[in-house]
Amino acid sequence: MRVNATGAETWTPAGGATRLVHAAATHPGRVRTVNEDSLLVAPPVFVVADGMGGYERGDAASRLVVEAFAPLAGLGVVQPADIDAAVRSAQQQVAALVGADGSAPGSTLVAAAHVIEDGRGYWLVANIGDSRAYLLANGVLEQISRDHSVVQELIDAGELTRDEALGHPERHVVTRAIGAHTLSEPDFALVPAEVGSRLLLCSDGLPTEISDTAILHILAEDGPAERTVNTLVDAAVAAGGHDNVTVVVVDVAGTADERVEHTRPNAGERS
Repeated sequence: MRVNATGAETWTPAGGATRLVHAAATHPGRVRTVNEDSLLVAPPVFVVADGMGGYERGDAASRLVVEAFAPLAGLGVVQPADIDAAVRSAQQQVAALVGADGSAPGSTLVAAAHVIEDGRGYWLVANIGDSRAYLLANGVLEQISRDHSVVQELIDAGELTRDEALGHPERHVVTRAIGAHTLSEPDFALVPAEVGSRLLLCSDGLPTEISDTAILHILAEDGPAERTVNTLVDAAVAAGGHDNVTVVVVDVAGTADERVEHTRPNAGERS
């Protein structure tokens, strides 16, 4: 059963030139009994974290990651230093989960903060691991984040195509993580948050089940954010659901856009 973290909800950044309409959903998938994904929808910050470690508390690791970003909720201005500080805090908290036997859970991270530069809105994106950020603008879908994974390194080296990567046996092996006996640096990106664009954050349970072409098709249908996250999650589960899948969609809408839904958030569960 799909678990909705939020229904469609609207937030207006400082200045009031745009509105952010966001929704999120998560599902354990068809194979795993524990959902190790966690998410945070706390404008101007949105976060997805995918825990690693199974019974070694991967779910606790991802929860600590999103909790490290919770103090940024509602801030009128978010700076790169704020995101960096949240990452450092997450690393410290997850490192404390090391077990007596030396086992160390870990988590991926993808976070996006709406920031204002020279009067214009931007997405400041940080990622560690293979949870992803995509931007749909003017009909074009772009992956903003860069996977930190064995498969991505093989693609970069020309030893693997993207189509071959979908079925690769090491497609879930990451080369950077929060925790797991590592101290990894995030990659950062700054992209325009233009009116009419859609931001997608997701755990790897989405793109390992459905293609970027399928993701583009669903995002481009221009349905409400809540329906879009549910359609994406349902598609990943229907395609196999071999992993937990978590999706956050944020639409950048003009203040005069009457199509924006004003729906109260659903009570839900996060793990």
